[in-house]
Amino acid sequence: MNEPVSIITASYNYENLIKETIESVIGQTYKNWELIIVDDGSKDNSVDVIKSYCAKDERIKLYQHNNGENKGLAETIKLGLEKAQSDWVIFLESDDTIRPDYIEKKLEVIKNYPDIKFIYNDVNLFGDEDRIKEYGEYFEKFYTYTKNTTFPANITKDLGKLNLIPTFSCVMCRKEILKNLSLDCIYKDTLDWHLWSQIAYKYDVYYVDEKLTNWRIHKDSYINRGKRNKYKDAYFYKIQIKDNLTGGKQKLLNRISFILAILKSIRRSIISVRINKKEISLKLFNIKIFEKLL
Repeated sequence: MNEPVSIITASYNYENLIKETIESVIGQTYKNWELIIVDDGSKDNSVDVIKSYCAKDERIKLYQHNNGENKGLAETIKLGLEKAQSDWVIFLESDDTIRPDYIEKKLEVIKNYPDIKFIYNDVNLFGDEDRIKEYGEYFEKFYTYTKNTTFPANITKDLGKLNLIPTFSCVMCRKEILKNLSLDCIYKDTLDWHLWSQIAYKYDVYYVDEKLTNWRIHKDSYINRGKRNKYKDAYFYKIQIKDNLTGGKQKLLNRISFILAILKSIRRSIISVRINKKEISLKLFNIKIFEKLL
C-alpha cells in the first residue's frame, strides 16, 4: 500500500520533548506521510525547534493560530484537521513517540479490514514511575476488556464505563468521520473521550494488541495539569456519553441532573462543616456524592 497519511501533533511548551516526537515520525518504516504540527501559543522555544525540522524535511509543516494565540486543544486539533491533506489521520501528542512500524502496522489492518475507519492500539508507558503506578487499576480493566473482545467491535456500551482508548497518540482514523464531530465538551480534559464516544456510536473500531505508542507520563503532561478529581471526571464522562447517544431533551435532563447534584453538594457540605474539619469533610463528601451518581 502507498496510502498517504497525515499525522497531527498539537504543540505547547514542549521544546525539550517534541524533538523525540518528530524523530519518531521521521524514523517510520513507512515513508508516505506528512506531519502537521499546530503550535498552540507556546511560550518556550518550541516554534524554533519545529521550524528547524521543517527546513530539513518538507513533509513536516508548522501552523499557528492568528498572532500566535493560545486557543486550547480543541481549536488546535480543528486547525490540524483543516490542514491535513490525507484521508487517514494519526494523532500524536508532542510529548509522546511512536514505534518505527506504527504506520505500517495500522495500514496492515486497513488492508485486511477495508471497511474499518477507526484503529487504536496498546501503549507503552514511560517516564514518572510513581505516576505510572497510578494507572494500574485502569489498565487492569483495559486489558480485561480487550482480551474478552473480538475486533472489529462496537465499543459504545463499554466506552460509557471506561475510556478504552488510553491516549490521542494511539489513534488512527478516517478524516471523513471527524468532520462533523462536536469539539465542544463540558469538561475540557475529557475531549478525547468526547470524540471517541461520538465515533463509536456510528462505527465499529479495531484494536491492535501491540505497544505501538510510547505514552510519556510526567507531571507536566496535559492530563496532569490542574487539580483532577477522578469522581468528578467520571461524572462528566458519563454526561458526555449520554449527550452523544441521545437527543436534545435528554441533554437538558443531563444538565438538570448535574445542577441538582451541585446544589445537593453545597447543602450537604455546609452541614458536614459543622461536624468535621472543612477540608476533610468536603473531600469525603464529594467522593460519596459522585460515587452515587455513577
